[in-house]
Amino acid sequence: MKSKFIIDLDLLDVNKPIAGIEAIRELNPQRHEMEQLTAILYEDLDRNVCAAVKSVTEDEFWCRGHMPGMPLMPGVVMLESVAQLSSYFTQKNDLLGADIVGFGGVDDVRFRGIVTPGDDLILMVELVKARRNRMIIAAFQGVVNGSIVLEGTLRGIPIPIAAVEEQLARKG
Repeated sequence: MKSKFIIDLDLLDVNKPIAGIEAIRELNPQRHEMEQLTAILYEDLDRNVCAAVKSVTEDEFWCRGHMPGMPLMPGVVMLESVAQLSSYFTQKNDLLGADIVGFGGVDDVRFRGIVTPGDDLILMVELVKARRNRMIIAAFQGVVNGSIVLEGTLRGIPIPIAAVEEQLARKG
């Protein structure tokens, strides 16, 4: 019988990560409040799957306003977490051939539960397709306490760094 999870949860231990924040920072450009991964828990290049944890704290930038007295992790922040995990795995294994992997879109996204401070949000991605210099497509899930809270498909694209720098220079 096939598991409902991309990766068997018994293979994931938040207390025994395989890579910490410094290893993530070597491959992902996000810093400060935009860092949405705590640690990498599992990788399998043969299956093109990877898992990470986002340990959600009361100090998250969104807690004060989303929602006052009832802090719920915004769906877009959950999606950002998945995008960062997809980017980490793609960059570590040079699957796209890009300096930076950016958000290209999401499909069939479903939010099936809530994430609150104190939760460990387990994120899992399975690379479905990688077209070098074009796009990656990854199925994803987010799990809290053994229940799926988020699932869908993400597209990652190369970020055209030179074009971004040129646009910023025109504004400066």
